[in-house]
Amino acid sequence: MNPYLNFPSGTTRKAFDLYQRVLGAKLLFTHTWGESPENAQAPGMKPDDVMHATLQFPDGAILMGADCPPEYLKPLGGFSLSVNAENVADAERFFAGLSENGTVTMPLEETFWAQRFGMCVDQFGVPWMVNCEMKAPE
Repeated sequence: MNPYLNFPSGTTRKAFDLYQRVLGAKLLFTHTWGESPENAQAPGMKPDDVMHATLQFPDGAILMGADCPPEYLKPLGGFSLSVNAENVADAERFFAGLSENGTVTMPLEETFWAQRFGMCVDQFGVPWMVNCEMKAPE
């Protein structure tokens, strides 16, 4: 199952640039509304708006998204994208990047289940959970 995020016009490229920079994702595919024969049937969309994009993360996870025609755009809610960090330094870097110009809903901190866990909503309205699991005793 792959999450698919719908963004306001002109937002997908900026959001996916952030996710590439902060989380190390790779852009696999992008297609603009201007490249589509359906462009005339999408009022309110600009030719350089993203009709579809696919990101792949280092662990193989896929995230897809698009700039959405206004009549289909709904506020994001009722879910979070969760990212697991291999170590505390990565968790802190991920959280700092995702929460920059966004809203921290739970500060990144040690919990009883994790070396670090925190929640934020990024500047594009996407809710995130960042987790770095406890290391098993040796």
